[in-house]
Amino acid sequence: MASWIIAGLGNPGSQYDGTRHNVGFWLLDQLARDLGTSFTVQKKYHGELAQCDLGEHKLYLLKPLTFMNRSGQSVAPLANFFKIPLQNILVIHDELDLPPGTVRLKRDGGHGGHNGLRDIIAQSGGKDFLRCRLGIGHPGDSRLVSDYVLSKPSPTDREAIEMAIENMLKILPDVLSGNLDKAMNWLHSQ
Repeated sequence: MASWIIAGLGNPGSQYDGTRHNVGFWLLDQLARDLGTSFTVQKKYHGELAQCDLGEHKLYLLKPLTFMNRSGQSVAPLANFFKIPLQNILVIHDELDLPPGTVRLKRDGGHGGHNGLRDIIAQSGGKDFLRCRLGIGHPGDSRLVSDYVLSKPSPTDREAIEMAIENMLKILPDVLSGNLDKAMNWLHSQ
């Protein structure tokens, strides 16, 4: 049975619930509900952790409680403890450069200015992990980005993001089984 870490990035605290920056948490919360599992705080991994199986895969669902910019301080210790290679880590994060409702998969690559990815790369010593990029849109002016990502989306944008999450969850078994091209082709056709 292959083990995977699925890390959804976000910020802890009720003031960040429902914000664009927390779409990684949104996806993990939905996945945990779908799989009938729940999260518990695990101090040694600096996060909330849920464990479950999906088909032939053992999943460690991780919501780092380190704040976005220090996500690697949660992901790396979990991966090290369970000896999970970078190739079996899927990181879900918000993506300013994609419109709400869009989801894209990517393996490897840089951090693209995303501080959560930057820290995971730094703490884990590599970048060969999968990324699920959930589009949240861009406010149109780089000076507005910080307030934008930390605010709640409009009802229309929230509905679009939730649909993107549903689409991602539909193809998750293909992703975990290594059928990345099939998964990406289906996602990109939506």
